[in-house]
Amino acid sequence: MLPFIRSDLAQFTAYNPYPNNDTIQPIESSPQDRLNANESPYDLPPQLKEKLAWTYQQLIETNRYPDGGHETLKSAIALYINQSAALSSSLFTTAHISVGNGSDELIRSLLIASCLGGEGSVLVAEPTFSMYGILAQTLGIPVVKVGRNEENFEIDLQAAQSAIEQTQNPPIRVVFVVHPNSPTGNPLTAQELAWIRNLSEHILVVIDEAYFEFSHNTIVCELSQHPNWAVLRTFSKAFRLAADRVGYCVAHPELTAILEKVRLPYNLPSFSIAAATVAMQNHKLLLETIPQTLAERAKLFNALSQNPALQVTESASNFIFLRLKPNSFHSSEATLKNLHLFLKHYGTLVRETSGGLRITVGTTEENARTLNRFQAALTYLQSEQ
Repeated sequence: MLPFIRSDLAQFTAYNPYPNNDTIQPIESSPQDRLNANESPYDLPPQLKEKLAWTYQQLIETNRYPDGGHETLKSAIALYINQSAALSSSLFTTAHISVGNGSDELIRSLLIASCLGGEGSVLVAEPTFSMYGILAQTLGIPVVKVGRNEENFEIDLQAAQSAIEQTQNPPIRVVFVVHPNSPTGNPLTAQELAWIRNLSEHILVVIDEAYFEFSHNTIVCELSQHPNWAVLRTFSKAFRLAADRVGYCVAHPELTAILEKVRLPYNLPSFSIAAATVAMQNHKLLLETIPQTLAERAKLFNALSQNPALQVTESASNFIFLRLKPNSFHSSEATLKNLHLFLKHYGTLVRETSGGLRITVGTTEENARTLNRFQAALTYLQSEQ
């Protein structure tokens, strides 16, 4: 360890976008289906790519810095938020919005603004998106973890409330919840919503709605009643811009003003700003694939649920989470790893996490291959018992 590096960083594990990167290689003749990152299986429509290519050639000066204030993009986002939540066109304005290099930058900025300098710790309910904890730890912010119900993955609210009441020096200053949760796909329940509504105004509640366009369920309309709430969203999923790394936060103007203070200058490249703006201007076109994704999700869920060895969780997102049922195999942990490797070998990449497999909903063809490969894998693994 280099002598000038913080000693606690040696204990941390960096986020790995490709875990389980083992030596097994896919069969070259098999179609490769990347269903491990919750990306959209659909690229941008050709006409939008052509528009962005023209924008890059004609309007973007690569020798000039990007628009550091993001005003045009924030105006488009505000219009979309109001329309998608059936709100007054003037309820949310650019003052309510901060834009980041993916939601990750916004999470980091929120942590810097609230907990740095020993002023606070954060609460997360696992399993959930790992970057909340990773980003907090890299900033030297303590992370308090509570569990979830083993069956439906609801937050253990009793444990969460006890943690808030008992944690001191520093107290819990930020609570992260996900609506719907990743990797499990469950939305916040009425009980969970009631709990966050009753949290102290001294606690920042971050509600991650990265999958809002698939769940059609948002709490953004309640933000005016809760100045201690912040809603995160992304362009990486439904809007098909994972390569461009754009996220946004919706919150009270006083909070977004602080986020503007702590973010890096020129944090979004000009092309990313252009792509996100075009996506907002053409959101109806881009969201036309959502009904297809939801229909394919239902097909995957119904087909996988029929297998007696699988425990499949209902999802409000663009992915499905499943586990092996207890006593289905001699060693569920080893079998899960072998199932993951079998699927990879035959061309289906999924994410092994939290004792299960998270499978992104792909195209009709990708999902059909996934089901066939699952059936073949489970038949083979059961024969080996």
